[in-house]
Amino acid sequence: MSRFLFITLPLTGHVYPASAMAQMLAEGGHEVAWVGSEARLRPLIGADATVYGTRLRPYRGLADTGLTSVKSLWDDFVVPYTRFTLPTVEKAVQEYRPDVLVVDQHALAGALVAERQGLRWATMCSSSMELARPFAKLPKIEAWIRGHLATVWAQAGLPDGEVPDLRFSPYLVVALTSRALTGGLSFPDHYALVGPSLSARPATADFPWGWLDPGRRHVLVTVGTMAENNATDSTDFYGRAAAALAPLGDRVQAVVIAPPDAIPDPPEHVLVAPRVPLLELMQHLDAVVCHGGLNTVCESLSCGVPLVIAPLTRDQPINAEQVVAAGAGLRVSFSRVTPDQLRAALTTVLDEPAYRAAAGRVRDSFAAAGGARAAAQRLAQLAAGKTMPVPANPVSANSAAPGAKK
Repeated sequence: MSRFLFITLPLTGHVYPASAMAQMLAEGGHEVAWVGSEARLRPLIGADATVYGTRLRPYRGLADTGLTSVKSLWDDFVVPYTRFTLPTVEKAVQEYRPDVLVVDQHALAGALVAERQGLRWATMCSSSMELARPFAKLPKIEAWIRGHLATVWAQAGLPDGEVPDLRFSPYLVVALTSRALTGGLSFPDHYALVGPSLSARPATADFPWGWLDPGRRHVLVTVGTMAENNATDSTDFYGRAAAALAPLGDRVQAVVIAPPDAIPDPPEHVLVAPRVPLLELMQHLDAVVCHGGLNTVCESLSCGVPLVIAPLTRDQPINAEQVVAAGAGLRVSFSRVTPDQLRAALTTVLDEPAYRAAAGRVRDSFAAAGGARAAAQRLAQLAAGKTMPVPANPVSANSAAPGAKK
């Protein structure tokens, strides 16, 4: 059996998919260890996991939007996080001696150490931002990102010359989506589109299941942690969502994931809770109103639940565009949608069967893609040496580079 070292970002939406893959690998008899913040990882992966711990430090710029969000992502998160975790990743590799490193796409320290040590490594794409190559038409932005890659490459003491694109492993790229969403995008053969990576999660919240009325439709409203970093914007959206839901009490119950004071006096058909058992709740839902994070989108669609998406930043507009193109939901403006407009979008996806049918087609595509089990199988093949690196740089040298149209 083989050893796998997971290097992921200290964010719930990145740890959960990696944890599902790790569980599948462990069930297959493989060994798994982690690099990351003990405080963030332990509640999500369990007390028995092997963790090479880093300290936890704050990062800035998480609430920016548009191209500013790309700049802040790299300047204020990706590059500092890479420098901060590089020594711990190096130590973990020396002590644990993994066969394969499983590297979150924005946890570049894992890729750097793998390249320096000559180890096989796989990329885990828990975001569609890089995967969809939105900057292909913005060469200055792409060149700016490449400059950051060259900087961390040099700072890691790697040799001069052409710097590979550390966002994409030359051995294996595991993407948490499927062709039902990516549509006409084409990818090299070593890209595995496995759909959402889901598994049982530690119980983190109770839920009043008896509150759900079987005679009414059920809706979830969530805007994720990025919006919560900008308290003014998120509170305003919650207020508009509450106003949109107010007249629907005779036919709809809504669960809003938010701090209790986000909707100070909710009507009886609106339940406000800071946490919910999300995967279990999805089985009871008829629609989801969300910010468009890939995890929330895919978790909803894996249950055949259509969406109303109010994207805010980074890959969220891309995800919204893909959902609309698949016919599985509608897009509204996070900052400008009125209560009447939001209510109209919600009632449309609830009442028009085409949206539920399209969400079902995406669900079936996810099931066929294989999820965490398929990802674990590909990782095990990589550890066994059955996957060889593609020649040169897979993005720049392969005519079917990510984001290219068929």
